[in-house]
Amino acid sequence: MLGMEGLEEQEVARLDGPPSAEVSAPIFETHGKAHSLDKDLRELPQVGPKDKKPAREMGTPPNLGPNGDGVDAVLQGSVALSAPASAPSSSFKGLDLQNWGAGWPPDTHGDIGPNHYIQAVNTSIGVFDKATGTRLTAFTFNAFFQANGATDACATLNYGDPVVIYDQVSGRWIITDFAFAGSGGTPPYYECIAVSKTADPVSGGWWLYTVVADAQSLNDYPKLGVWGDGIYMSANMFRRGRNYSGVKVWALNRDDLISGADLRSVAFTLGNTYFSLLPANVKGTNPPAGTPEYFMSDYGSNTSMNLWKFHVDWANPPASTFTGPASFSVASFTRPSSQIPQKNSSETIDALGDRLMTWLQYRNNNGTESLWVSRTVVSGSAYGIRWMEVRGMGGTPAVYQQGTYAPDSNYRWMPSLAVNSNGDMAVGYSVSSSTLFPAIRYAGRLASDPPGTLGQTETSLIEGTGSQSGGYNRWGDYSSMSVDPVDDCTFWFTTEYYETTGSNWQTRIGSFKLANCNGTPTDNPPTVSVTNPTNGATVSGSVSVTANASDDNGVTKVEFFVDGVSIGVDTSAPYSVAWNTTTYSDGAHSVSATATDSIGQTENNSVSVSVQNAPVVLIHVGDLDGVTATVRKNWNATVTITVHNSGHAPVAGITVTGNWSDGTTGTSSCVTGGNGQCSVTSSDMNSKKTSVTFTISSLSGSGDSYDSGANHDPDGDSNGTSITMSKP
Repeated sequence: MLGMEGLEEQEVARLDGPPSAEVSAPIFETHGKAHSLDKDLRELPQVGPKDKKPAREMGTPPNLGPNGDGVDAVLQGSVALSAPASAPSSSFKGLDLQNWGAGWPPDTHGDIGPNHYIQAVNTSIGVFDKATGTRLTAFTFNAFFQANGATDACATLNYGDPVVIYDQVSGRWIITDFAFAGSGGTPPYYECIAVSKTADPVSGGWWLYTVVADAQSLNDYPKLGVWGDGIYMSANMFRRGRNYSGVKVWALNRDDLISGADLRSVAFTLGNTYFSLLPANVKGTNPPAGTPEYFMSDYGSNTSMNLWKFHVDWANPPASTFTGPASFSVASFTRPSSQIPQKNSSETIDALGDRLMTWLQYRNNNGTESLWVSRTVVSGSAYGIRWMEVRGMGGTPAVYQQGTYAPDSNYRWMPSLAVNSNGDMAVGYSVSSSTLFPAIRYAGRLASDPPGTLGQTETSLIEGTGSQSGGYNRWGDYSSMSVDPVDDCTFWFTTEYYETTGSNWQTRIGSFKLANCNGTPTDNPPTVSVTNPTNGATVSGSVSVTANASDDNGVTKVEFFVDGVSIGVDTSAPYSVAWNTTTYSDGAHSVSATATDSIGQTENNSVSVSVQNAPVVLIHVGDLDGVTATVRKNWNATVTITVHNSGHAPVAGITVTGNWSDGTTGTSSCVTGGNGQCSVTSSDMNSKKTSVTFTISSLSGSGDSYDSGANHDPDGDSNGTSITMSKP
């Protein structure tokens, strides 16, 4: 959450105006181009923030709704559990407060890519080699956005709430946090968005955007999600950093983000009776074409959830819609209202139990679409992890399964979950009690486990050896569980812990596999074929370039190219992009499509086409005249060809090609002059040959088209295409 000093902690936020459930009309904006950063990130200053300060919690709106009495109908009881979750396959230190933190809490977040793990905290970024855990580079957000010489808000005023996502659709990294001037009371307010130019976050280059999130309200607790048609974001809005004004949601144009172009966005604002919406984040197979992005919140009730649908129309932004909420029932839960104890410490920790925790995970496994999410709830005298799977989002949403995991009297909180391609789910969280230093643990379920249960029981990523002290009760404010895009099976988790009692928080990054995950699955590369235009076609104007693509584990995107330069990406079948041929020269060009599957394998196919946008002139033979001449005992023939356009005017610069009959040779082509005429002459023929015929085979010229059906001869000595001449 927000990092600023000089302001008292605020637990309940004041509303900005009377309660409102109003949803605005779509707000279409075009933000500036990105700054281009082509420096190797290892060249940035490898130094963290100098100042350390506690963050002010912006608070929760006053109407959380009813609360339960601690009784939990879906608490996981004694069931036939399969086994403890597998031990970590990797576990290494992430960033810490002393070297890289800006204060408390760290707001630890991260995601996994093909070769790297990127972690972010308030207000630094670390890039790690996922195979070894080696930290390759680390730097502050300010240093990152300053690296290209920028001096704007994102280069100097980063305050935190970082988010890291690996966008499987484009194969790019996205890192964000917010920025503002002063202590938060001075608008405007910014979201700083960095987008990698390749899948290599270290040396592949970045696009750096400074985006005005709002002119009047601070965009607190921003959350992002990957979807097929864009990157989506939500934030809780506080007017001038004080009074709660509602929620704002955005769709960000992916094509702009990955190219550094002027960034288009479509946004909606929701009234102050809504709070903390999570955008869905897709992993694995993309949703069917046309599926709207989903947002979910449990604010205002402890027995139901709300679901919204965001349909963005990039071709006609005013036609974009944000509809809902659709309410669906969940098992009653009790929000935490007290603090979490720690070992050897009188200080307690805030559970942040007033909202759903990132991620809202979308999965499309073999055509079954679902959303998965988790939160902290009261379980008896302690806290547990409530998780659920929701289906039927396209019609009537409903909980398919749900459960609360609290196997003993310890406190569990700050969860994050993910689901892999097998349909297995893992959830990571923190655990503490008066006899236990805060630890990092995880549990999970196989797709075959009984509904509502975590059959892969609790396993430790690392046990803490100290508690938080120094007067700071903030923890989190979130953690991050993700799935490796290479095998779509291995889970990666990051959150905070302490090595010694005090204020120097540590973070951990670790990976593990559940029982069904046996390494990288056998996967064939995708197949792809360009279906329009066809090979050898002549095209002009705007052309719809289409392709068919398939893969045994799902196509994540098809990218289209002309002469090796990208002209667009489509993430769902039928795959197509528009190609404006008028920006290309007339002549030959290569059109290709590259399909990418869920583990990054690619295949391409190309066709050759001809662009013809200049006006086409129809030409034909307007006259054929032949003469013969005696050459000693032999003779020859000369043919004069007149070429006309459709208006019967002479045309210069046309190459005329033809053939002499009966093996006769000589000149067989000529180029017309200003009068539209040129001549060809046969070789000498002996007197035994009594006649010879010359036949036109083609007329060609730049931007001209031969219309042989219009050939004619006004004096009647030929048919306009061939002429026969007799020996003199």
